[in-house]
Amino acid sequence: MAPPTHLKALQALELAVRTGSLKEAAERLLITPAAVGQRIKSLEDYLGIPLVERGRAGIRPSEELAAALPHLHEGFAALEAASRELDLQRWHEIHLAAVSDFADLWLIPRLPRFREKHPNIRFCINGEGDVPMRLGRVDCEITFGPVRDDADLLFHDFAVPIASPANFKRVMQSPPETRLEGFPLLHLDFYRDDPAGISWPEWIATAHVERTAPERGMRFQRIKDALDAVDANAGLTLCGLALILERVKEAAIRLPYPVDTGIWTGNAFVARFRQDSATRPHIGRFREWLLTESRETHETLGRKVTGVR
Repeated sequence: MAPPTHLKALQALELAVRTGSLKEAAERLLITPAAVGQRIKSLEDYLGIPLVERGRAGIRPSEELAAALPHLHEGFAALEAASRELDLQRWHEIHLAAVSDFADLWLIPRLPRFREKHPNIRFCINGEGDVPMRLGRVDCEITFGPVRDDADLLFHDFAVPIASPANFKRVMQSPPETRLEGFPLLHLDFYRDDPAGISWPEWIATAHVERTAPERGMRFQRIKDALDAVDANAGLTLCGLALILERVKEAAIRLPYPVDTGIWTGNAFVARFRQDSATRPHIGRFREWLLTESRETHETLGRKVTGVR
């Protein structure tokens, strides 16, 4: 096993045992619980011994791990302390962990505007960028979930049915009530836990549209993958407008129903800045820019939904 992979696996193991949960470890690492499990499994395969036990109380260390566990905790605590010390030397770096779709579809396309004003500030986003990934906590975490008191609200999204230009032409040949019949529906699990109920069955019931078996169809974890399928004319999906505003403006994506039939998400994109990082001037400038860009997105969505220009 290569050292970087080895270290990531140990990090996943330490977090899972410390928190007692694959899910909580995954949230801190900004990966899926399955990916945490895979990292632990790869380490178990490499060492040839079981490292964790799964029970009703959660994840527990195995007998084989018990003796090494204090050293593991101490080691990562020391690495985090070293990372904090080294942070003092990184006055022009910003390390972000963001929901992949937010990073790929919203943040990274906008970063050139920030770089024009601040060319010396360098980024590492989800482990990639101008500077290498570092161990320890990132400066800012951007997630999609409930609004939190300890985080900046960026924006709620507004989910609408979308289609490729080719499929748009086809569905528009039918009246609105039966427009979806015969066309594959693509389902986005990204919104599965949203309290607003962002799903085809719920949208169809609310919009009074006819569609046989609206729960059937391909499922996607990532918005970007679903958009690729839409582009390939594989079907229609429900997607938040905030992440695709430019593509809608350019008519690369079309809306087969009036925009006001969409649904505001109950969850929102939020940013949580590390307290000891937020006071640094370069991170403060990024935070101000991020909130300004987010406010513009929110206002654009509002105008689009209400029809105000």
